[in-house]
Amino acid sequence: MNTSIALVTGANKGIGKEIARQLAGAGLTVYVGSRDAARGGRAVEEIGGDARLLVLDVTDAGSVAEAAGQVGALDVLVNNAGTSGGGETPDREDLDTVRHIYETNVFGVVAVTNAFLPALRRSGRPRIVNISSGTGSLTWATGPEFPHQGTFAAYRSSKAALNALTVYYAHALAGDGAKVNALAPGLRRTDLNATAAASGGDPAEAAAGAVRLALLPDDGPSGGFFSWDGTPVPW
Repeated sequence: MNTSIALVTGANKGIGKEIARQLAGAGLTVYVGSRDAARGGRAVEEIGGDARLLVLDVTDAGSVAEAAGQVGALDVLVNNAGTSGGGETPDREDLDTVRHIYETNVFGVVAVTNAFLPALRRSGRPRIVNISSGTGSLTWATGPEFPHQGTFAAYRSSKAALNALTVYYAHALAGDGAKVNALAPGLRRTDLNATAAASGGDPAEAAAGAVRLALLPDDGPSGGFFSWDGTPVPW
């Protein structure tokens, strides 16, 4: 695939930074999306290659529009920016927390994807990867051995909503030659929450799964939900 330009949101740290690093290592021009210019700038220096800072707050309509105006063409969009929080059962979840999580994990993905669609359509072979979570799988959530039964309602339901959006975009953009998929990266050593921070999961391993979806050939899948190792994840 002759992909040359990518954007990764939330790429100044964690899995997003590793995705940007691997895409740059594969020879792509990579826009490193970051809310904070200073942190994003440091990430760009560390990533190397043809990495470029793009100040982008996915929850701010003005920021999204300004960023989209700076990118004329785009082959790959990785919607990685996300947030966690809460942990309560649905009857105890603070509504402001729920809104905040959805603002980033769901509405932010719609805002960014729609704003960058004109640039993606100039590619002719666009790829969109939505970084989801295995905790967003309703099949797994209803299984008897699921470890988070009844908790993390806002985060988990936001990822289930993101999965649904992935399917809708895959169908809507099929005529543009787009491949749109969701990735369950697994628990990784990031600052998403305390559990993630204490885990031994390598962010680079999850990033490799996202990069595979970002560089899919024309006969690759679309509208799918995959684990970091390529295994399909049940909806």
